[in-house]
Amino acid sequence: MVDPALAGLAVLPLALIAVLMIGLYQPATRTMPIAWATAAVVAFVGWNMSPTLIAAASIRGALTATRILVIVFGAILLLYTLKQSGAFEVINAGISSISDDRRVQVVLLVFLMGSFIEGAAGFGTPAAIVGPLLVGLGFPPLAAVVVALTGNILAITFGAVGTPLIIGLRDVVFAEGTDAAAQIAGQSGFESAGAYVAQVGVWASIIHAVAGIAVPFIGVAMMTRFFGEERSIEPALEVLPLCLFAWATFAVPYVLTTVYLGPTFPGLLGAMVGLLITTVTLRAGYFLPEERWDFGPQDAWPDHWVGSIEPGQGVGSGTTTGDTTVAADGGTTSTSFEDLHDQDMSLGMAWVPYLLVAALLVVTRVVGPIQSFLSSTGVVAWNNILGTPFSEGVELLYLPGTLFVLVAVVTYGLHGMSGREIKNSWSEAVRNIAPAVVALWFAVAAVMVMQRSGSSVVLSGATASTGMLGILSELTADATGAAFPFFSGFIGAFGAFIAGSNTVSDILFGLFQFQAAQQIGVPTQIIVAAQAVGGAIGNLVAIHNVVAALTVVGLLGEEGRVIRLELIPLLYYGVATGVLTLVLAYAVVPGAF
Repeated sequence: MVDPALAGLAVLPLALIAVLMIGLYQPATRTMPIAWATAAVVAFVGWNMSPTLIAAASIRGALTATRILVIVFGAILLLYTLKQSGAFEVINAGISSISDDRRVQVVLLVFLMGSFIEGAAGFGTPAAIVGPLLVGLGFPPLAAVVVALTGNILAITFGAVGTPLIIGLRDVVFAEGTDAAAQIAGQSGFESAGAYVAQVGVWASIIHAVAGIAVPFIGVAMMTRFFGEERSIEPALEVLPLCLFAWATFAVPYVLTTVYLGPTFPGLLGAMVGLLITTVTLRAGYFLPEERWDFGPQDAWPDHWVGSIEPGQGVGSGTTTGDTTVAADGGTTSTSFEDLHDQDMSLGMAWVPYLLVAALLVVTRVVGPIQSFLSSTGVVAWNNILGTPFSEGVELLYLPGTLFVLVAVVTYGLHGMSGREIKNSWSEAVRNIAPAVVALWFAVAAVMVMQRSGSSVVLSGATASTGMLGILSELTADATGAAFPFFSGFIGAFGAFIAGSNTVSDILFGLFQFQAAQQIGVPTQIIVAAQAVGGAIGNLVAIHNVVAALTVVGLLGEEGRVIRLELIPLLYYGVATGVLTLVLAYAVVPGAF
Protein backbone atom coordinates (compact mmCIF):
# COMPACT_ATOMS: atom_id res chain seq x y z
CA MET A 1 0.00 0.00 0.00
CA VAL A 2 1.46 3.34 -1.07
CA ASP A 3 1.72 5.95 1.64
CA PRO A 4 -0.73 8.78 0.70
CA ALA A 5 1.65 11.50 1.88
CA LEU A 6 4.52 10.16 -0.22
CA ALA A 7 2.18 9.74 -3.18
CA GLY A 8 1.14 13.37 -2.90
CA LEU A 9 4.76 14.49 -2.76
CA ALA A 10 5.76 12.26 -5.69
CA VAL A 11 3.13 13.69 -8.01
CA LEU A 12 3.86 17.32 -7.06
CA PRO A 13 6.65 18.10 -9.60
CA LEU A 14 4.68 16.67 -12.53
CA ALA A 15 1.44 18.30 -11.39
CA LEU A 16 3.23 21.63 -11.14
CA ILE A 17 4.51 21.28 -14.71
CA ALA A 18 0.97 20.58 -15.93
CA VAL A 19 -0.55 23.53 -14.06
CA LEU A 20 2.09 26.03 -15.13
CA MET A 21 2.32 25.01 -18.78
CA ILE A 22 -1.28 24.00 -19.52
CA GLY A 23 -3.26 26.13 -17.12
CA LEU A 24 -1.12 29.26 -16.96
CA TYR A 25 0.61 29.01 -20.39
CA GLN A 26 4.04 29.49 -18.84
CA PRO A 27 7.01 28.64 -21.12
CA ALA A 28 9.29 25.72 -20.37
CA THR A 29 12.13 28.14 -19.65
CA ARG A 30 10.22 29.26 -16.54
CA THR A 31 8.43 26.04 -15.70
CA MET A 32 11.32 23.58 -15.70
CA PRO A 33 13.53 25.45 -13.18
CA ILE A 34 10.53 25.60 -10.82
CA ALA A 35 9.86 21.89 -11.38
CA TRP A 36 13.51 21.09 -10.60
CA ALA A 37 13.44 23.13 -7.40
CA THR A 38 10.21 21.39 -6.37
CA ALA A 39 11.66 17.95 -7.08
CA ALA A 40 14.74 18.82 -5.02
CA VAL A 41 12.67 19.95 -2.05
CA VAL A 42 10.41 16.89 -2.29
CA ALA A 43 13.44 14.57 -2.48
CA PHE A 44 14.96 16.21 0.59
CA VAL A 45 11.76 16.25 2.68
CA GLY A 46 10.10 13.00 1.66
CA TRP A 47 13.05 10.82 0.67
CA ASN A 48 15.78 12.14 2.95
CA MET A 49 17.99 12.77 -0.08
CA SER A 50 21.07 14.73 0.94
CA PRO A 51 21.81 18.13 -0.67
CA THR A 52 25.04 16.68 -2.07
CA LEU A 53 23.22 13.80 -3.75
CA ILE A 54 20.58 16.17 -5.11
CA ALA A 55 23.26 18.47 -6.51
CA ALA A 56 25.19 15.56 -8.06
CA ALA A 57 22.06 14.11 -9.68
CA SER A 58 21.20 17.58 -11.02
CA ILE A 59 24.68 18.08 -12.48
CA ARG A 60 24.49 14.67 -14.12
CA GLY A 61 21.13 15.61 -15.61
CA ALA A 62 22.51 18.88 -16.96
CA LEU A 63 25.45 17.06 -18.56
CA THR A 64 23.08 14.57 -20.18
CA ALA A 65 20.96 17.45 -21.45
CA THR A 66 24.09 18.98 -22.96
CA ARG A 67 24.50 15.89 -25.11
CA ILE A 68 20.99 16.43 -26.43
CA LEU A 69 21.69 20.10 -27.09
CA VAL A 70 24.85 19.32 -29.07
CA ILE A 71 22.84 17.05 -31.37
CA VAL A 72 20.00 19.54 -31.78
CA PHE A 73 22.32 22.48 -32.40
CA GLY A 74 24.25 20.62 -35.08
CA ALA A 75 21.06 19.54 -36.83
CA ILE A 76 19.57 23.06 -36.73
CA LEU A 77 22.85 24.61 -37.91
CA LEU A 78 22.92 22.38 -41.00
CA LEU A 79 19.26 23.12 -41.68
CA TYR A 80 19.80 26.90 -41.60
CA THR A 81 23.00 26.52 -43.61
CA LEU A 82 20.99 24.91 -46.40
CA LYS A 83 18.37 27.65 -46.14
CA GLN A 84 20.99 30.37 -46.43
CA SER A 85 22.72 28.65 -49.36
CA GLY A 86 19.43 28.31 -51.22
CA ALA A 87 19.61 24.51 -51.21
CA PHE A 88 16.43 24.11 -49.22
CA GLU A 89 14.50 26.22 -51.73
CA VAL A 90 15.89 24.07 -54.56
CA ILE A 91 14.78 20.89 -52.75
CA ASN A 92 11.32 22.37 -52.15
CA ALA A 93 10.99 23.51 -55.76
CA GLY A 94 12.03 20.08 -57.01
CA ILE A 95 9.36 18.38 -54.94
CA SER A 96 6.56 20.87 -55.56
CA SER A 97 7.20 20.85 -59.33
CA ILE A 98 6.02 17.26 -59.53
CA SER A 99 2.38 18.28 -59.16
CA ASP A 100 0.42 21.42 -58.37
CA ASP A 101 -2.35 19.30 -56.81
CA ARG A 102 -2.50 20.25 -53.13
CA ARG A 103 -3.19 16.66 -52.08
CA VAL A 104 -0.02 15.40 -53.75
CA GLN A 105 1.97 18.26 -52.23
CA VAL A 106 0.76 17.29 -48.75
CA VAL A 107 1.93 13.69 -49.24
CA LEU A 108 5.34 14.76 -50.53
CA LEU A 109 6.11 17.83 -48.43
CA VAL A 110 4.31 17.03 -45.18
CA PHE A 111 4.49 13.25 -44.82
CA LEU A 112 7.79 12.48 -46.55
CA MET A 113 9.79 15.72 -46.49
CA GLY A 114 8.51 16.55 -43.00
CA SER A 115 9.53 13.09 -41.80
CA PHE A 116 12.99 13.58 -43.29
CA ILE A 117 13.44 16.90 -41.46
CA GLU A 118 12.22 15.26 -38.24
CA GLY A 119 14.63 12.36 -38.66
CA ALA A 120 17.50 14.77 -39.23
CA ALA A 121 16.73 17.61 -36.81
CA GLY A 122 13.68 16.81 -34.67
CA PHE A 123 12.54 19.06 -31.82
CA GLY A 124 9.61 20.72 -33.62
CA THR A 125 11.54 21.83 -36.71
CA PRO A 126 9.32 20.11 -39.36
CA ALA A 127 6.14 22.08 -38.65
CA ALA A 128 8.10 25.32 -38.30
CA ILE A 129 9.77 24.72 -41.68
CA VAL A 130 7.17 22.84 -43.75
CA GLY A 131 4.40 25.26 -42.73
CA PRO A 132 6.06 28.26 -44.40
CA LEU A 133 6.88 26.11 -47.45
CA LEU A 134 3.18 25.33 -47.88
CA VAL A 135 2.18 28.96 -47.39
CA GLY A 136 4.72 29.90 -50.03
CA LEU A 137 2.96 27.51 -52.41
CA GLY A 138 -0.41 29.14 -51.72
CA PHE A 139 -1.87 27.15 -48.83
CA PRO A 140 -4.03 29.03 -46.30
CA PRO A 141 -1.68 29.52 -43.32
CA LEU A 142 -4.07 27.79 -40.90
CA ALA A 143 -4.33 24.78 -43.22
CA ALA A 144 -0.53 24.73 -43.57
CA VAL A 145 -0.06 24.54 -39.80
CA VAL A 146 -2.72 21.86 -39.28
CA VAL A 147 -1.36 19.48 -41.92
CA ALA A 148 2.29 20.25 -41.10
CA LEU A 149 1.77 19.20 -37.48
CA THR A 150 0.01 15.99 -38.53
CA GLY A 151 2.28 14.47 -41.13
CA ASN A 152 5.61 13.50 -39.55
CA ILE A 153 4.40 11.60 -36.47
CA LEU A 154 6.05 8.27 -37.46
CA ALA A 155 9.51 9.86 -37.50
CA ILE A 156 9.26 11.71 -34.18
CA THR A 157 10.15 8.73 -31.99
CA PHE A 158 13.42 8.48 -33.96
CA GLY A 159 13.83 12.24 -34.45
CA ALA A 160 17.18 14.03 -34.44
CA VAL A 161 18.92 10.77 -35.38
CA GLY A 162 17.35 8.75 -32.59
CA THR A 163 17.74 11.21 -29.71
CA PRO A 164 14.49 10.26 -27.83
CA LEU A 165 15.56 6.62 -27.56
CA ILE A 166 19.35 6.90 -27.49
CA ILE A 167 19.64 9.84 -25.11
CA GLY A 168 16.24 9.85 -23.44
CA LEU A 169 16.01 6.13 -22.67
CA ARG A 170 19.44 4.52 -23.05
CA ASP A 171 21.53 7.30 -21.49
CA VAL A 172 19.09 8.59 -18.86
CA VAL A 173 16.32 6.16 -17.91
CA PHE A 174 18.44 3.01 -18.21
CA ALA A 175 21.83 4.59 -17.60
CA GLU A 176 24.58 2.53 -16.01
CA GLY A 177 24.22 2.42 -12.25
CA THR A 178 20.42 2.65 -12.15
CA ASP A 179 18.21 -0.11 -10.75
CA ALA A 180 16.53 -0.49 -14.14
CA ALA A 181 19.90 -1.04 -15.86
CA ALA A 182 20.77 -3.69 -13.28
CA GLN A 183 17.50 -5.51 -13.90
CA ILE A 184 18.08 -5.42 -17.66
CA ALA A 185 21.62 -6.74 -17.25
CA GLY A 186 20.23 -9.67 -15.28
CA GLN A 187 17.98 -10.80 -18.13
CA SER A 188 19.20 -13.29 -20.73
CA GLY A 189 19.35 -11.90 -24.23
CA PHE A 190 20.29 -8.34 -23.25
CA GLU A 191 24.00 -7.66 -23.16
CA SER A 192 23.45 -4.02 -22.26
CA ALA A 193 20.88 -1.28 -21.82
CA GLY A 194 21.68 -0.29 -25.40
CA ALA A 195 20.58 -3.72 -26.65
CA TYR A 196 17.38 -3.43 -24.62
CA VAL A 197 16.59 0.04 -26.00
CA ALA A 198 17.33 -1.20 -29.53
CA GLN A 199 14.59 -3.81 -29.08
CA VAL A 200 12.29 -1.15 -27.68
CA GLY A 201 12.95 0.77 -30.89
CA VAL A 202 12.00 -2.23 -33.02
CA TRP A 203 8.65 -2.61 -31.27
CA ALA A 204 8.06 1.15 -31.45
CA SER A 205 8.68 1.10 -35.20
CA ILE A 206 6.24 -1.79 -35.63
CA ILE A 207 3.53 0.03 -33.65
CA HIS A 208 4.18 3.18 -35.66
CA ALA A 209 4.20 1.36 -39.00
CA VAL A 210 0.84 -0.29 -38.37
CA ALA A 211 -0.89 2.69 -36.75
CA GLY A 212 0.72 5.07 -39.24
CA ILE A 213 -0.86 3.51 -42.31
CA ALA A 214 -3.59 6.16 -42.13
CA VAL A 215 -1.34 9.17 -41.43
CA PRO A 216 -0.82 10.42 -45.02
CA PHE A 217 -4.54 10.05 -45.72
CA ILE A 218 -5.53 11.79 -42.47
CA GLY A 219 -3.40 14.81 -43.39
CA VAL A 220 -5.03 15.08 -46.82
CA ALA A 221 -8.52 14.39 -45.44
CA MET A 222 -8.22 17.09 -42.78
CA MET A 223 -7.22 19.55 -45.49
CA THR A 224 -10.13 18.73 -47.81
CA ARG A 225 -12.68 18.43 -44.98
CA PHE A 226 -11.87 21.62 -43.10
CA PHE A 227 -10.33 23.84 -45.79
CA GLY A 228 -11.86 22.71 -49.09
CA GLU A 229 -14.85 24.31 -50.78
CA GLU A 230 -16.81 21.05 -50.59
CA ARG A 231 -15.96 20.46 -46.90
CA SER A 232 -15.68 16.72 -47.59
CA ILE A 233 -13.14 13.91 -47.36
CA GLU A 234 -14.25 12.63 -50.78
CA PRO A 235 -11.40 14.43 -52.62
CA ALA A 236 -8.97 12.75 -50.21
CA LEU A 237 -10.29 9.31 -51.18
CA GLU A 238 -9.18 10.00 -54.75
CA VAL A 239 -5.54 9.98 -53.63
CA LEU A 240 -5.88 7.10 -51.18
CA PRO A 241 -3.74 4.81 -53.42
CA LEU A 242 -0.97 7.45 -53.39
CA CYS A 243 -1.25 7.78 -49.60
CA LEU A 244 -0.91 4.02 -49.12
CA PHE A 245 1.98 3.81 -51.59
CA ALA A 246 3.86 6.64 -49.86
CA TRP A 247 3.25 4.99 -46.48
CA ALA A 248 4.61 1.65 -47.75
CA THR A 249 7.74 3.18 -49.31
CA PHE A 250 8.45 4.86 -45.99
CA ALA A 251 7.36 2.14 -43.55
CA VAL A 252 9.27 -0.81 -45.05
CA PRO A 253 12.78 0.74 -44.95
CA TYR A 254 11.81 2.43 -41.67
CA VAL A 255 11.17 -0.88 -39.88
CA LEU A 256 14.06 -2.70 -41.58
CA THR A 257 16.44 0.10 -40.58
CA THR A 258 15.31 -0.19 -36.95
CA VAL A 259 15.85 -3.94 -36.97
CA TYR A 260 19.28 -3.96 -38.61
CA LEU A 261 20.81 -0.55 -37.78
CA GLY A 262 19.12 0.43 -34.52
CA PRO A 263 17.23 3.57 -33.51
CA THR A 264 19.56 6.16 -35.06
CA PHE A 265 18.47 6.09 -38.71
CA PRO A 266 14.83 4.95 -39.16
CA GLY A 267 13.22 8.36 -39.62
CA LEU A 268 16.07 9.68 -41.74
CA LEU A 269 16.53 6.70 -44.09
CA GLY A 270 12.85 5.72 -44.18
CA ALA A 271 11.87 9.20 -45.35
CA MET A 272 14.80 9.46 -47.77
CA VAL A 273 13.97 6.15 -49.46
CA GLY A 274 10.23 6.88 -49.44
CA LEU A 275 10.75 10.34 -50.92
CA LEU A 276 12.98 8.98 -53.68
CA ILE A 277 10.68 6.11 -54.67
CA THR A 278 7.47 8.13 -54.46
CA THR A 279 8.95 11.03 -56.41
CA VAL A 280 10.22 8.78 -59.21
CA THR A 281 6.87 6.97 -59.34
CA LEU A 282 4.90 10.21 -59.59
CA ARG A 283 7.22 11.57 -62.27
CA ALA A 284 6.55 8.40 -64.24
CA GLY A 285 2.85 9.29 -64.16
CA TYR A 286 1.61 6.78 -61.60
CA PHE A 287 -0.77 7.68 -58.73
CA LEU A 288 -1.32 11.22 -60.04
CA PRO A 289 -4.98 12.29 -59.64
CA GLU A 290 -6.97 12.81 -62.84
CA GLU A 291 -8.25 16.23 -61.80
CA ARG A 292 -6.35 18.90 -59.91
CA TRP A 293 -7.64 19.82 -56.45
CA ASP A 294 -7.10 23.25 -54.94
CA PHE A 295 -8.52 25.52 -52.28
CA GLY A 296 -11.36 27.86 -53.12
CA PRO A 297 -10.84 31.51 -54.11
CA GLN A 298 -8.76 33.33 -51.52
CA ASP A 299 -11.31 36.13 -51.14
CA ALA A 300 -13.77 33.52 -49.86
CA TRP A 301 -11.45 32.25 -47.11
CA PRO A 302 -12.51 33.00 -43.51
CA ASP A 303 -10.42 35.68 -41.82
CA HIS A 304 -8.95 33.26 -39.29
CA TRP A 305 -7.33 31.22 -42.09
CA VAL A 306 -4.88 34.03 -42.91
CA GLY A 307 -2.86 36.25 -40.60
CA SER A 308 -0.11 38.76 -41.26
CA ILE A 309 1.57 36.76 -44.04
CA GLU A 310 0.12 36.55 -47.53
CA PRO A 311 0.04 33.04 -49.08
CA GLY A 312 1.88 32.35 -52.31
CA GLN A 313 4.76 34.79 -51.76
CA GLY A 314 7.60 32.27 -51.86
CA VAL A 315 9.66 30.83 -49.06
CA GLY A 316 13.08 31.64 -47.71
CA SER A 317 14.83 31.56 -44.39
CA GLY A 318 11.57 31.51 -42.56
CA THR A 319 8.51 33.30 -43.94
CA THR A 320 9.09 36.62 -45.63
CA THR A 321 7.38 39.71 -44.31
CA GLY A 322 8.77 42.70 -46.11
CA ASP A 323 12.43 43.08 -45.16
CA THR A 324 12.30 40.71 -42.22
CA THR A 325 11.79 37.03 -41.63
CA VAL A 326 9.76 35.48 -38.85
CA ALA A 327 11.79 32.83 -37.07
CA ALA A 328 10.57 29.72 -35.29
CA ASP A 329 10.94 31.37 -31.91
CA GLY A 330 8.91 34.40 -32.92
CA GLY A 331 11.92 36.65 -33.45
CA THR A 332 12.94 38.25 -36.72
CA THR A 333 16.00 38.34 -38.88
CA SER A 334 16.94 40.63 -41.73
CA THR A 335 17.32 37.71 -44.12
CA SER A 336 14.47 37.21 -46.60
CA PHE A 337 13.76 34.95 -49.54
CA GLU A 338 15.21 37.46 -51.96
CA ASP A 339 18.44 37.55 -49.94
CA LEU A 340 19.17 33.86 -50.40
CA HIS A 341 22.32 32.84 -52.23
CA ASP A 342 21.78 33.61 -55.91
CA GLN A 343 23.14 30.71 -57.89
CA ASP A 344 22.04 27.93 -60.20
CA MET A 345 22.11 24.89 -57.96
CA SER A 346 21.13 21.43 -59.13
CA LEU A 347 18.76 19.30 -57.11
CA GLY A 348 21.50 16.73 -56.62
CA MET A 349 23.92 19.32 -55.23
CA ALA A 350 21.21 20.61 -52.89
CA TRP A 351 20.81 17.10 -51.42
CA VAL A 352 24.56 16.38 -51.10
CA PRO A 353 24.91 17.65 -47.48
CA TYR A 354 22.16 15.36 -46.18
CA LEU A 355 23.53 12.45 -48.20
CA LEU A 356 26.91 13.12 -46.55
CA VAL A 357 25.25 13.12 -43.12
CA ALA A 358 23.55 9.79 -43.80
CA ALA A 359 26.79 8.23 -45.07
CA LEU A 360 28.87 9.52 -42.14
CA LEU A 361 26.32 8.36 -39.59
CA VAL A 362 26.26 4.86 -41.05
CA VAL A 363 30.07 4.62 -41.24
CA THR A 364 30.67 5.93 -37.71
CA ARG A 365 28.00 3.65 -36.21
CA VAL A 366 28.65 0.46 -38.17
CA VAL A 367 32.44 0.33 -38.74
CA GLY A 368 33.82 -0.96 -35.42
CA PRO A 369 37.30 0.66 -35.32
CA ILE A 370 35.93 4.08 -36.29
CA GLN A 371 33.14 3.80 -33.75
CA SER A 372 35.57 2.83 -30.99
CA PHE A 373 37.99 5.64 -31.81
CA LEU A 374 35.34 8.38 -31.91
CA SER A 375 33.54 7.19 -28.78
CA SER A 376 36.76 7.07 -26.74
CA THR A 377 38.44 10.23 -28.06
CA GLY A 378 37.51 13.76 -27.08
CA VAL A 379 35.35 12.69 -24.16
CA VAL A 380 34.58 15.35 -21.57
CA ALA A 381 33.76 13.42 -18.38
CA TRP A 382 33.06 14.09 -14.71
CA ASN A 383 33.53 10.97 -12.63
CA ASN A 384 32.19 10.60 -9.09
CA ILE A 385 30.43 13.97 -9.21
CA LEU A 386 30.82 15.75 -5.85
CA GLY A 387 32.11 12.52 -4.33
CA THR A 388 28.97 10.54 -5.19
CA PRO A 389 28.67 7.39 -7.37
CA PHE A 390 27.30 9.55 -10.21
CA SER A 391 29.42 9.99 -13.34
CA GLU A 392 28.64 11.42 -16.75
CA GLY A 393 30.52 12.20 -19.94
CA VAL A 394 29.94 13.88 -23.28
CA GLU A 395 31.53 12.14 -26.30
CA LEU A 396 31.95 15.23 -28.43
CA LEU A 397 33.42 13.50 -31.49
CA TYR A 398 30.92 10.64 -31.50
CA LEU A 399 27.75 12.71 -31.10
CA PRO A 400 25.74 13.11 -34.33
CA GLY A 401 25.67 16.85 -33.70
CA THR A 402 29.40 17.05 -34.37
CA LEU A 403 28.89 15.38 -37.75
CA PHE A 404 26.16 17.88 -38.59
CA VAL A 405 28.51 20.77 -37.80
CA LEU A 406 31.26 19.17 -39.90
CA VAL A 407 28.94 18.76 -42.88
CA ALA A 408 27.70 22.35 -42.44
CA VAL A 409 31.30 23.58 -42.72
CA VAL A 410 31.87 21.43 -45.82
CA THR A 411 28.66 22.89 -47.29
CA TYR A 412 30.12 26.41 -47.16
CA GLY A 413 32.51 25.40 -49.93
CA LEU A 414 30.17 23.05 -51.80
CA HIS A 415 27.48 25.70 -52.15
CA GLY A 416 29.81 28.69 -52.47
CA MET A 417 28.35 30.52 -49.48
CA SER A 418 29.36 34.06 -48.57
CA GLY A 419 30.56 35.17 -45.15
CA ARG A 420 27.26 36.93 -44.56
CA GLU A 421 25.27 33.77 -45.26
CA ILE A 422 27.50 31.72 -42.97
CA LYS A 423 27.10 34.29 -40.20
CA ASN A 424 23.31 34.31 -40.64
CA SER A 425 23.13 30.50 -40.44
CA TRP A 426 25.01 30.51 -37.12
CA SER A 427 23.00 33.37 -35.65
CA GLU A 428 19.71 31.68 -36.56
CA ALA A 429 20.87 28.36 -35.11
CA VAL A 430 22.03 29.97 -31.85
CA ARG A 431 18.80 31.94 -31.51
CA ASN A 432 16.67 28.84 -32.03
CA ILE A 433 18.64 26.64 -29.63
CA ALA A 434 18.89 29.23 -26.83
CA PRO A 435 15.39 28.71 -25.32
CA ALA A 436 15.94 24.96 -25.23
CA VAL A 437 19.13 25.19 -23.16
CA VAL A 438 17.54 26.27 -19.89
CA ALA A 439 14.44 24.13 -20.40
CA LEU A 440 16.38 20.92 -21.09
CA TRP A 441 19.02 21.45 -18.40
CA PHE A 442 16.43 21.79 -15.66
CA ALA A 443 13.97 19.24 -17.10
CA VAL A 444 16.54 16.43 -17.22
CA ALA A 445 17.98 17.49 -13.85
CA ALA A 446 14.51 17.31 -12.28
CA VAL A 447 13.87 13.84 -13.65
CA MET A 448 17.31 12.65 -12.54
CA VAL A 449 16.51 13.78 -8.98
CA MET A 450 13.13 12.01 -9.11
CA GLN A 451 14.74 8.89 -10.55
CA ARG A 452 17.54 8.72 -7.96
CA SER A 453 15.30 9.49 -4.97
CA GLY A 454 14.86 5.74 -4.50
CA SER A 455 18.53 5.37 -3.58
CA SER A 456 17.97 7.10 -0.25
CA VAL A 457 16.21 5.81 2.84
CA VAL A 458 12.68 7.21 2.73
CA LEU A 459 10.34 8.23 5.47
CA SER A 460 7.10 6.55 6.54
CA GLY A 461 8.66 3.10 6.37
CA ALA A 462 8.75 2.78 2.56
CA THR A 463 11.51 0.65 1.04
CA ALA A 464 14.71 2.22 -0.16
CA SER A 465 14.00 1.27 -3.79
CA THR A 466 10.64 3.02 -3.93
CA GLY A 467 11.45 6.42 -5.37
CA MET A 468 9.08 9.04 -6.71
CA LEU A 469 8.60 7.41 -10.09
CA GLY A 470 8.20 3.98 -8.50
CA ILE A 471 5.36 5.23 -6.32
CA LEU A 472 3.64 6.84 -9.30
CA SER A 473 3.89 3.62 -11.32
CA GLU A 474 2.40 1.62 -8.46
CA LEU A 475 -0.54 4.01 -8.20
CA THR A 476 -1.20 3.91 -11.93
CA ALA A 477 -0.87 0.14 -12.19
CA ASP A 478 -3.29 -0.30 -9.28
CA ALA A 479 -5.80 2.09 -10.85
CA THR A 480 -5.76 0.63 -14.38
CA GLY A 481 -4.90 -3.02 -13.70
CA ALA A 482 -4.59 -5.27 -16.73
CA ALA A 483 -5.77 -2.45 -19.01
CA PHE A 484 -2.65 -0.38 -18.32
CA PRO A 485 -1.00 -1.17 -21.71
CA PHE A 486 -3.88 0.60 -23.46
CA PHE A 487 -3.07 3.83 -21.62
CA SER A 488 0.72 3.71 -22.05
CA GLY A 489 0.68 5.66 -25.30
CA PHE A 490 -1.59 8.33 -23.83
CA ILE A 491 0.79 8.73 -20.87
CA GLY A 492 3.66 9.33 -23.28
CA ALA A 493 1.47 11.76 -25.23
CA PHE A 494 0.72 13.70 -22.06
CA GLY A 495 4.45 13.99 -21.36
CA ALA A 496 5.13 15.43 -24.81
CA PHE A 497 2.11 17.72 -24.55
CA ILE A 498 3.38 19.39 -21.39
CA ALA A 499 7.09 19.29 -22.29
CA GLY A 500 6.95 19.80 -26.05
CA SER A 501 9.43 16.99 -26.68
CA ASN A 502 9.38 13.24 -27.21
CA THR A 503 12.82 13.05 -25.61
CA VAL A 504 11.69 14.83 -22.45
CA SER A 505 8.53 12.72 -22.33
CA ASP A 506 10.67 9.56 -22.41
CA ILE A 507 12.87 10.98 -19.66
CA LEU A 508 9.84 11.94 -17.56
CA PHE A 509 7.88 8.70 -17.92
CA GLY A 510 10.23 6.02 -19.30
CA LEU A 511 11.14 4.54 -15.90
CA PHE A 512 7.57 5.05 -14.69
CA GLN A 513 6.26 2.91 -17.59
CA PHE A 514 8.99 0.31 -17.10
CA GLN A 515 8.10 -0.14 -13.45
CA ALA A 516 4.35 -0.15 -14.12
CA ALA A 517 4.85 -2.96 -16.65
CA GLN A 518 6.70 -4.95 -14.00
CA GLN A 519 3.88 -4.31 -11.52
CA ILE A 520 1.25 -5.94 -13.76
CA GLY A 521 3.56 -8.57 -15.28
CA VAL A 522 3.59 -7.55 -18.96
CA PRO A 523 6.64 -7.22 -21.27
CA THR A 524 8.51 -4.06 -20.36
CA GLN A 525 9.84 -3.63 -23.92
CA ILE A 526 6.33 -3.31 -25.30
CA ILE A 527 5.20 -0.80 -22.69
CA VAL A 528 8.33 1.33 -23.00
CA ALA A 529 7.89 1.18 -26.80
CA ALA A 530 4.32 2.44 -26.37
CA GLN A 531 5.72 5.26 -24.24
CA ALA A 532 8.11 6.19 -27.05
CA VAL A 533 5.27 6.15 -29.59
CA GLY A 534 3.07 8.17 -27.22
CA GLY A 535 5.76 10.83 -27.02
CA ALA A 536 5.36 11.27 -30.76
CA ILE A 537 1.56 11.46 -30.49
CA GLY A 538 1.75 14.29 -27.95
CA ASN A 539 3.74 16.43 -30.36
CA LEU A 540 0.54 16.95 -32.36
CA VAL A 541 -0.78 19.21 -29.60
CA ALA A 542 2.44 20.21 -27.81
CA ILE A 543 2.03 23.89 -27.03
CA HIS A 544 5.60 24.77 -28.05
CA ASN A 545 5.21 23.13 -31.47
CA VAL A 546 1.85 24.74 -32.12
CA VAL A 547 3.09 28.20 -31.14
CA ALA A 548 6.24 27.87 -33.26
CA ALA A 549 4.28 26.66 -36.30
CA LEU A 550 1.71 29.46 -35.99
CA THR A 551 4.38 32.11 -35.47
CA VAL A 552 6.23 31.39 -38.70
CA VAL A 553 3.03 31.72 -40.77
CA GLY A 554 1.84 34.87 -39.00
CA LEU A 555 -1.13 33.33 -37.15
CA LEU A 556 -0.10 33.50 -33.50
CA GLY A 557 -3.21 33.41 -31.33
CA GLU A 558 -4.99 30.54 -33.09
CA GLU A 559 -3.54 27.86 -30.79
CA GLY A 560 -6.93 26.71 -29.50
CA ARG A 561 -8.36 26.24 -32.98
CA VAL A 562 -5.32 24.23 -34.12
CA ILE A 563 -5.25 22.02 -31.01
CA ARG A 564 -8.95 21.20 -31.39
CA LEU A 565 -8.36 20.00 -34.96
CA GLU A 566 -5.24 18.06 -33.97
CA LEU A 567 -7.27 16.10 -31.40
CA ILE A 568 -8.69 14.10 -34.34
CA PRO A 569 -5.40 12.42 -35.38
CA LEU A 570 -4.32 12.31 -31.72
CA LEU A 571 -7.36 10.26 -30.68
CA TYR A 572 -7.01 7.95 -33.67
CA TYR A 573 -3.31 7.34 -33.08
CA GLY A 574 -3.69 7.02 -29.31
CA VAL A 575 -6.45 4.42 -29.58
CA ALA A 576 -4.64 2.52 -32.34
CA THR A 577 -1.46 2.48 -30.24
CA GLY A 578 -3.41 1.32 -27.19
CA VAL A 579 -5.03 -1.56 -29.03
CA LEU A 580 -1.75 -2.63 -30.64
CA THR A 581 0.03 -2.48 -27.27
CA LEU A 582 -2.62 -4.69 -25.66
CA VAL A 583 -2.34 -7.24 -28.49
CA LEU A 584 1.46 -7.27 -28.39
CA ALA A 585 1.65 -7.46 -24.59
CA TYR A 586 -0.91 -10.20 -24.07
CA ALA A 587 -0.99 -12.17 -27.33
CA VAL A 588 2.22 -11.73 -29.35
CA VAL A 589 5.10 -11.58 -26.82
CA PRO A 590 3.54 -12.15 -23.40
CA GLY A 591 6.57 -14.02 -22.06
CA ALA A 592 9.16 -11.34 -22.83
CA PHE A 593 10.98 -9.37 -20.12
